[in-house]
Amino acid sequence: MYDGRMIFSQLMDFIPRYEFRKCVTRYQGDSRVRTFFCWDQFLCMAFAQLTCRESLRDIESCLRALPEKLYHLGIRGKVSKSTLADANENRDWRIYADFAQVLIHEARQLYADEPFGVDLKETVYALDSTTIDLCLSLFPWALFRDTKGAIKMHTLLDLRGNIPVFIRVSDGLVHDVNILDELIPEPGSIYIMDRGYTGFGRLYNLAQLQAVFIIRARKNLQFRRIYSRDVDRSTGLICDQIIQLTGYNTAKKYPDQLRRIRYHDHETGNVYTFLTNNTILPALTIAELYRCRWQVELFFKWIKQHLRIKSFYGTSMNAVKTQIWIAICVYVLVAIIRKRLKVERDLYTILQILSVTLFEKVPILQALKKTDYTFQGCRSSELIGVNPAKTKRHFSRLTGSRHCPPTSSTIVDSVASSRPAFSA
Repeated sequence: MYDGRMIFSQLMDFIPRYEFRKCVTRYQGDSRVRTFFCWDQFLCMAFAQLTCRESLRDIESCLRALPEKLYHLGIRGKVSKSTLADANENRDWRIYADFAQVLIHEARQLYADEPFGVDLKETVYALDSTTIDLCLSLFPWALFRDTKGAIKMHTLLDLRGNIPVFIRVSDGLVHDVNILDELIPEPGSIYIMDRGYTGFGRLYNLAQLQAVFIIRARKNLQFRRIYSRDVDRSTGLICDQIIQLTGYNTAKKYPDQLRRIRYHDHETGNVYTFLTNNTILPALTIAELYRCRWQVELFFKWIKQHLRIKSFYGTSMNAVKTQIWIAICVYVLVAIIRKRLKVERDLYTILQILSVTLFEKVPILQALKKTDYTFQGCRSSELIGVNPAKTKRHFSRLTGSRHCPPTSSTIVDSVASSRPAFSA
């Protein structure tokens, strides 16, 4: 409940502090710490994410500019560049990774009934990775190429609410298909992947665990058609076939039959070939599900543009992973607030509002809700302090006309739609 506190403090009320302390205790994050605790580190880094700070010195300058407000923000320790750098360097990044999973679990419950474009009861995931380029001389551990460093962020995205369920940060040399070994498939769930995840041995393991996969087929796939189903070509479908792999290695790794669907996209003119182990869903639904995979690409684009994960505050692996996981915490926290407060705005707009209102002492719902641009509770003549009778006489004296001028109520009513509301 609002009691005169700043928006940043109200924002942090949505965080389960007990779960955060459990994560800190699990990895002894506050062991031998006297002043600047893990909670202070989290608040400073969350502030940097919400306000798009460029560096540690930028964070220090902004927070030290308002020292009397730090206590009300929840920051008890002294904020300095060196202290924050040491915290990012030495405190285990798994503290914030585990805490992100707590927030993700809460967000998934809130978005369990959220539509995503296809009417299905099953949980649908999109799996993909994005590469973040780094300077090899500053990040020597981020191996990628001879002259360039990079890290990969492998993400499993729940399409109901676009909530990241699984995230793995690795160096740029780790191939995408290896991430399938780390996933714990959910029986009955649908996993949508690009052809970079084509590993028939791993896909066969998914099928054995009662999970459904949809993946793009490679052009050099060797197979034998067993039979074909009828399709409506006016919808863009070209064929719907049941096939058997005939390659020497692929036939051993995936001995069961597969379903092969070819689809022509009328908007782009491209032809796509999909492989799946599901033989029940309509072929057009399979094509529409793969179209929904684009949400994970939009997630990567959004988080790179609006959160600080492309430029880092530290150069060690621990500092980079700490910053990424706190950015994920902020993203999921905003998604939780959007659902709990029933805000009818997208995440981008909410972040833009929060970036300029963190120090305001207004209810957070008032800051995030859409404003009704209408005047209420007062007469039009009172808004501009004009007497309608005097206005009419003054108009006649100036123009020599006896026609009635536009009244103040008419003028104000035309202006009212362009001015913000002022309500008690």
